[in-house]
Amino acid sequence: MRLKEDFHHTIVIERSEFICYVRKCLDEAQAKAFIQEIRRLHPEANHHCYAYIAGQHNELQRSNDAGEPSGTAGVPMLESLKLSGLQDCCAVTVRYFGGIKLGAGGLVRAYSRSVSETLKLAPKVETILMDRYTLTFSYDLIGKLDYLLKDQADIVTKTYGEQVVYEFLTTTESLPEKIQELTSGRYLCRWLARELVEKDCS
Repeated sequence: MRLKEDFHHTIVIERSEFICYVRKCLDEAQAKAFIQEIRRLHPEANHHCYAYIAGQHNELQRSNDAGEPSGTAGVPMLESLKLSGLQDCCAVTVRYFGGIKLGAGGLVRAYSRSVSETLKLAPKVETILMDRYTLTFSYDLIGKLDYLLKDQADIVTKTYGEQVVYEFLTTTESLPEKIQELTSGRYLCRWLARELVEKDCS
């Protein structure tokens, strides 16, 4: 599971403002560029703390307290990233100090919460292995095939000529057989490819 798009969310604790920005970053270079971008966006902030994970098994893990007491910002942010189940993600939390000290425990909770709340709200996608097919059939079968496909496939294109041509993606291995059965063997699916597809998480 990965982030679908950039996202940010703000929490206020004891008058201190914590603004967490998250982005999908596939490697260290992308993460560092994102961190610099947020620093430029908030030059007056007291702290720009960050954490990121990347790699097929999240083998790349980095965090930084950015001037907060050691272990109170970057590490709890990193733990929130790991607990989220996301891959390839960078989080930068900007803090504007509100005048009231939170203490070490308060900072840990604040930075952890800033990331966990942001990731909970952020749009996410899953990468799924799907089969791509094309199907050519007669007009009289549109209703039946649309009904069959609506819950079992994602129709990519519909072309209407002498016959109807659908191109669709599916994870249902038995779908070609179901189509053959529905059309009494008149029309067969032609397999095109197996590919990784990003789908929105509900």
